[in-house]
Amino acid sequence: MRARFMICAVMLATLSVHPLLHAAEDADSKPQFHTSDRCVGCHNGMKTASGADFSIGMDWRSSIMANSSRDPYWQASVRRESLDHPESKAKVENDCSNCHMPIVHLSAKADGKQAEVFSHLPFNSDNKNNDEAVDGVSCSVCHQISKTGLGTRATFNGEVQIDRAPAKDERPEYGPFEIDAGHKRVMQSSTGGFMPMEAAHIRDSALCGSCHTLYTQAIGKDGKEVGVLPEQMPYLEWQHSDYPARSTCQSCHMPELHEASPITAVFGQQRLGSRRHVFVAANFLMQRMLSNFRGDLSVEALPAELSAAADRTVTFLQSETARVSIRDIGPASSGLAGGLQFELFVENLGGHKLPTAYPSRRAWLHVTVFNDKGAKVFESGALNKDGSIVGNDNDADPTRFEPHYREITSPEQVEIYEPILEDSEHHVTTGLLAAVGYLKDNRLLPSGFNKETADHDIAVVGEAAQDADFTDKGSLVRYSVPTNGATGPFHVEAELMYQPIGFRWAHNLKPYDAAEPKRFVEYYDAMSAANAVVLCKAQATQ
Repeated sequence: MRARFMICAVMLATLSVHPLLHAAEDADSKPQFHTSDRCVGCHNGMKTASGADFSIGMDWRSSIMANSSRDPYWQASVRRESLDHPESKAKVENDCSNCHMPIVHLSAKADGKQAEVFSHLPFNSDNKNNDEAVDGVSCSVCHQISKTGLGTRATFNGEVQIDRAPAKDERPEYGPFEIDAGHKRVMQSSTGGFMPMEAAHIRDSALCGSCHTLYTQAIGKDGKEVGVLPEQMPYLEWQHSDYPARSTCQSCHMPELHEASPITAVFGQQRLGSRRHVFVAANFLMQRMLSNFRGDLSVEALPAELSAAADRTVTFLQSETARVSIRDIGPASSGLAGGLQFELFVENLGGHKLPTAYPSRRAWLHVTVFNDKGAKVFESGALNKDGSIVGNDNDADPTRFEPHYREITSPEQVEIYEPILEDSEHHVTTGLLAAVGYLKDNRLLPSGFNKETADHDIAVVGEAAQDADFTDKGSLVRYSVPTNGATGPFHVEAELMYQPIGFRWAHNLKPYDAAEPKRFVEYYDAMSAANAVVLCKAQATQ
């Protein structure tokens, strides 16, 4: 016991002199933050009652949250927007740092300044002004957010409030459990004045909704605002579903440990109700990209950790998000001699639209029909090696897009569940600051989502809005396909496929003569064979 105490004492003494910590000099001082390396000393090396590892720091560092500022797609997109709108460059960087470089953003805001992005890049340079920028969505950001205004538009776009210290060396950091006086002193001394406190709002979906409800101001050619795009709305989609009565964001994205576990390695007591900080979600491609190019991107998580995180993401997607079934398979009706007809029914099993959040994401139906000899006689929605979808108008031509279908009759038609943005001149765009709304939004609806009463910001847009077979219960698509004289029995295979970053969203960056867009397109093309997964599948024979 004495040896353990001495180890802890040395560790705390070492932590207390870390040069990055902003000490809380006065009770009314500005918000202060420390980087995640100040937290992992006490929140790694923990074991559950059965001996399973529960290291919060190790879980977190391979997450998208931890790597939000290293994200090469985000960096490329910010550069694109600053090149498209050079007169608004400072505003672009400030607004885009909200949720990807939150320490930098909140610190600049407290000083009455605009946050910068590119002054911190690249992270692997000799620039010493990087530590707080590279730390992404760091521990001391989320755990210092005040409950004030959560769930309201005032705190959306990451415009959260950070509670001030009520007294010197008593800056609150919120958690889900009551903390005893001894552990409070340990954390207070090791962090230079940050005090752990129990707070119910740390378990509230509204906390997540602050960054996961994003409105983007559209900018015209003269730099003036021309509209507002409801860019990412998972929190509002969740509110309009029946999920608030069933589960929170944390319930799905921070898996609960169903056994006792400590929350600190320093004499932590075993408690029930702890959650892992893996933040499992949907962007397996980025986790693999961070692993493959970790040297370029200054990634700290090891390849094995990122690979495990990507695999965990895929497992989550394939077990928790969707279900597809084949119905009423049989010979085609008159007018399609020798053909086959059937219905596909696709259900969203999650608490918001599928896919949701950043509009580069898409899911689609890949359907194949085989004859009695196993030869392919029909296929819709095949994936090309470059990540494009066969038959998708938008992948072939950036000015067009694939409509929502009630019935598929040709291999050139493919049912894609996606958002398509429009600019102020009603053209298709992937430029977020050019977009004022949607030409299409037929993403799969969660249970309880009434499209008739949905607010404009989360509305179904396009043909799906009038499709009586597109509801919160699922999406029904009919297939009446030619079999070209082949004989049965016919075997139908249906897959719901998913990409975090669609082909057009990546390749629209190609014309930009800047390092970040060019680099990302190279990464994307190098990984195009691994940028999609099958969410669910079904098969039937007639």
